[in-house]
Amino acid sequence: IKLNSSTQDKTLLVNLGITHVVNAADGPQHIDTGPCFYKDTNILYHGVEAPDCKDFDLSPFFTETSDFIHGALSQKGKVLVHCARGISRSATLVLAFLMVKERLTLVEAVEVVREHRNILPNVGFLNQLRHLDSTVALQRRTTKTSRSGDKKP
Repeated sequence: IKLNSSTQDKTLLVNLGITHVVNAADGPQHIDTGPCFYKDTNILYHGVEAPDCKDFDLSPFFTETSDFIHGALSQKGKVLVHCARGISRSATLVLAFLMVKERLTLVEAVEVVREHRNILPNVGFLNQLRHLDSTVALQRRTTKTSRSGDKKP
């Protein structure tokens, strides 16, 4: 199945149990499905209008997209995250989700995703993920320190 055609086959998505769609190539210049496209289904839609360009800052979308995916999964939903070719924009957003919500390192997140599909985020997106990796690592250390500080001897 081609990614583009499957994202536009609502019957297939419903039959696969997809409850949420993240389109990382939203907008008229890319894959312009939008929330109206899914209005005759129960599929919830989240669009990110992003070019696959090393100079585009995708990082402002990391938190909101991670929250959307996390919310779907916490309701036992099934999320399709896609872009045009499925290797850069969508992969970057999934990696960010794994780092933000599952507290994986960038290397761990890449390993998990590569078990299921080949990915190749562009160099700009990789640099943004490296920055996120540093931020998440700092949060992990701070959380461990505060938790260990709460324990009484």
